[in-house]
Amino acid sequence: MSRIGKKPIAIPSGVEITVDGSVVNVKKGNKTIPVETHGRVGVEVADGNVTLAKVGETKESAAFWGTYRALISNAVDGLDKGFTKSLEINGVGYRAAVKGKVLELQLGYSHPINYEIADELEITVEKNIIHVKGADKQQVGQAAAIIRGYRKPEPYKGKGVKYTDEHIVRKAGKTAK
Repeated sequence: MSRIGKKPIAIPSGVEITVDGSVVNVKKGNKTIPVETHGRVGVEVADGNVTLAKVGETKESAAFWGTYRALISNAVDGLDKGFTKSLEINGVGYRAAVKGKVLELQLGYSHPINYEIADELEITVEKNIIHVKGADKQQVGQAAAIIRGYRKPEPYKGKGVKYTDEHIVRKAGKTAK
């Protein structure tokens, strides 16, 4: 039985939640995040809280109950506070710069890598740290994963792009005879 699905979601001030058929629209100002439930859970908005109910008594319906509760909660948190992922660039000559709506990365290849920044995201660079900010948790995580994928950190010297809270296990390398 899902313990996550039971918990009601508190609606902060300034955030509006409307249910339109199987779509839950979370809105703050001019930003809207739709969450499609496909009719797998019942959604009710009352007394400044959102509660979800299972449809059926199968294991699958309990799983959907917790999943959609987490997705709606993430949409509410994203519009209220926002989500941030930070990446660190390590390596001689490795650098990043934001030019308009493009993140330009120099990661030791013979050419620069240009990453198009989505309209919903905000990417800033300070020294060797890239900050990816946005309201949609999935989109922020995906953008950070794509940027990290351009040059994953290697285990010998630690060169590459890594999350700031990530620990890279180092290898010893060659030993002389």
